[in-house]
Formats: sequence, C-alpha cells, structure tokens
Amino acid sequence: MGNFFGELAKKLAERWVGLLAVPGLLFVSCAWAGLQLGWRYALDLRLLASKASTLGTSLNKASGPAQILAIVALLLAAAGVGLIVQALTAPLRAWWLGQWPTGLRWAARWRTRARAGRWVRLVEHRQQLQRRYPLPDRTPEQQHDVDTIAHRINRLSPAKPARPTWMGDRIAAVEQISLDRYGLDLRFGWPRLWLVLPEHIRAELTTANGQFATTIVTGAWALPYLVLGTLWWPALLIALVTGLSAWTRARTAIAELTDLSESAVDLHGRTLAVALGTAPADSTGSLTPAEGQQITRQVRKGR
Repeated sequence: MGNFFGELAKKLAERWVGLLAVPGLLFVSCAWAGLQLGWRYALDLRLLASKASTLGTSLNKASGPAQILAIVALLLAAAGVGLIVQALTAPLRAWWLGQWPTGLRWAARWRTRARAGRWVRLVEHRQQLQRRYPLPDRTPEQQHDVDTIAHRINRLSPAKPARPTWMGDRIAAVEQISLDRYGLDLRFGWPRLWLVLPEHIRAELTTANGQFATTIVTGAWALPYLVLGTLWWPALLIALVTGLSAWTRARTAIAELTDLSESAVDLHGRTLAVALGTAPADSTGSLTPAEGQQITRQVRKGR
C-alpha cells in the first residue's frame, strides 16, 4: 500500500511539473522581464541583464528564510498561473467546437448560415458537373473536376454545416452521417458502442482525444501572454505563435479523431447491434438503417 501511494505521489508530481510548473515558471519569468522592460525597452538585453543581476545580488544578501520564501512565492505564482490556464481550457474547447455563449448566438447563427450556404453551393456545383459529365463516358479530366469539388466540400465539412466553426462541424458531421446512413443516434449510441469496441480501437480513439486535449491546453497558454502583451509587446508575438500552433494542431487532431469515430461506426455498428440483440449473432456486413433505427429507439428509452 505504501508503494502504491508513493507511485501515485510521483505521478502527481510529474503531472504538476509538466502541466503547471514548467510553463508557469516560463510565464512568470516573461512577466518579470516585461514589467522590468516595458514597451519602450522591450528588447534591451543589457537592461534586462542589469535588472537580473540586481535581483540576484539582493537575493544573495537576503537571509535563508527570505530566500526560501522567495522560492516558494515563485513556485506559487507559477502554479497559480497554471491553474488559471487549466480553468481556461473548458471555454476555449467550447469556442473551438462552436459551442459559443448565449451572448454570441447571433454571431454563431450568422456564421453557421454562411458556412452552410457555401457548402450547399459547392454541392450544387458538384451535382451540375455530374449531370454534365455522366458516367461511364466521363473523361479523366472531367472526373478530376468532379473530385476537386468533392474535396472542397469535404474539406469544408463532411455534412451540411451545423456549427459556426470547422472543428465543431467535424464533430456534428459524424453524428449526422451516422444518423443519415445508419439511423443511429450517436448522442445516445456512442457510450454503448464504446463498450463493445476492441481494445486497440479504443486506444487509438483515446490517443487522438488526448492529442486534442493537449492542444487545448497549449492554446489556453496564449491567453495570459496576450494579457501580458499590453505591458510588453514581445508577449503578443508569443501569444500569436502559441495560439496559431495550437489551433493548427487541434484541427489535425480533431480530423483524426472524427475519422476514427466514423470508422468505428462503419466497422463495429453491427457489433453493437448484436450486443443489444437487434441483429443475429452470425450476421455480417454494415449496420442497416432499420437496425440502426431500432438501436436508436432502444438506447433513447423514450427520451
């Protein structure tokens, strides 16, 4: 039992260092430099070195308890900033996934309509090309034109946009495709499907979700640097680089997560049907719409 709690304490310490202490100490250091230099002398390294030397001299002359208190204060400040950033991850995640606050619903509706209108126009263009170049007489060049429009449609959203953001539409599209193709409502069916998925697929999904969560934490660190930028302009550059890097990697992570989720439904929807008794144990192939609708009725339980 003692070894268990020792290992647990070790893991918690590692997590604290990785998520809070190191990025927090870096921010506290930048904040100190920004307060010392300000906008006018933002890149004056000589002045910064002089300020750091003065601080170091003062700490060396201080008593032992005073030095310990200074170190404790530094660690507490780093941890405090880290906790603030952790609190910011939830609203940032909601923003990226298109779950905007009530006060911005008008903006969410406007942007969703704009994205949906563009998607519909692209789909209509593709349908026109397919009618203009019917199979089997379609040439490779004509097929390339059709495929190009199809790629633009899928890049915008695999289904008609229903949220104001690209990442939000990726999540909503998986639910809509499952409902349209199989009659399966994933809002109720996904927890049951998760329990019957093979371990290696769940591991892949967990990894992809973890990568997305990591990018959210990284993106949240851009916010305190943005605030610091009001006092020290290099912090604005740090915020810009951090935010854009996190946003780009978040799009990649959410694309991988949603592709894996859609594939899990395609490959193991029948596994769920068999487990729930809506399909024979020896049945094979993809889930049928009738089976998906029966699963939906069963898992919704009248809700």
